[in-house]
Amino acid sequence: MKRIGILGCGRIGQVHAASVAASRRAQLAVVFDPFEAAGRPVGEAYGAVWTPDVDDVLNDDSIDAVIIASPTPTHIELMTRAVRNGKAVLCEKPIDLDLALVDACRDDLGELTDRVMLGFNRRFDPSFADVRARVSSGDIGDLEQLTIISRDPAAPPRQYVETSGGLFRDMMIHDFDMARFFLGDVAEVTALGANLISPEIADAGDIDGAVVSLRGVNGQLATITNSRRCAYGYDQRVEAFGELGMLEARNQHPTSVRLSTASTTESAPPIHHFFLDRYTPAYRAEFEAFLDCLETGTKPSPGFEDGRAALALADAAAESLRTGQTVRIG
Repeated sequence: MKRIGILGCGRIGQVHAASVAASRRAQLAVVFDPFEAAGRPVGEAYGAVWTPDVDDVLNDDSIDAVIIASPTPTHIELMTRAVRNGKAVLCEKPIDLDLALVDACRDDLGELTDRVMLGFNRRFDPSFADVRARVSSGDIGDLEQLTIISRDPAAPPRQYVETSGGLFRDMMIHDFDMARFFLGDVAEVTALGANLISPEIADAGDIDGAVVSLRGVNGQLATITNSRRCAYGYDQRVEAFGELGMLEARNQHPTSVRLSTASTTESAPPIHHFFLDRYTPAYRAEFEAFLDCLETGTKPSPGFEDGRAALALADAAAESLRTGQTVRIG
């Protein structure tokens, strides 16, 4: 059984703690957070030691792996220290907001980056993974067009936006990785953005909605649509279109019950309204895949290079939005 440490006990750290606790192959041994009000309850909930000193985790030879769920500016330092201390790492996205710092980290760590898995959990969503597997098996022939839609139920507060790195690096980075999951490498990026929802987001210098077009190196086209507000819930959809047909992953509902009456047909309950409700199975599957790599010594996927590539696409989208031009990659 692998002993796991979690670095950071905020909302996403709590998600990962639940995934570790649900696994039969791992034990949540220790959690780190500098704030007792955040760290102690997580430790107590899952029978783990809480510590306010990160060295207690990184220097403990009995810890096999750590999950980095701390604020983004701490990711590179914690990742570097963890892998140099012989631990595998599952790191939340993004690696950093600055691509130059990511490249410096890659140069510094060299082959040790093979010990790092990036937290692009949507690759492990059962519906999205099934669509991708069936595209790969040729069910719709050659992939020609990919459509990704991701809309949040409500806009985040201004103080979050100011430190998030912006919509492309914070929100759409998941979708950039999903596009690469289907297309492989991307050749060019064109972005449009708007401020139609939140004056606070505009005042913070960010956009609250965007449509980005991508062209894969093999000519396939992809469109990503993001919005910081969605009246009907957490809108998460993927459509893959090819020469022989189309595959679609629709929004999910709490149940499959539908109501039909004289005034409505197949009325459904609202779709999920929170990312955890929608993606709990994906987080669990992601952690199990991480354990597979840890047990077999194989290189994790998505890995460090996938994290870098998604950030590069986010930077390209920001440049396209600023200049009004299509940006070539590479």
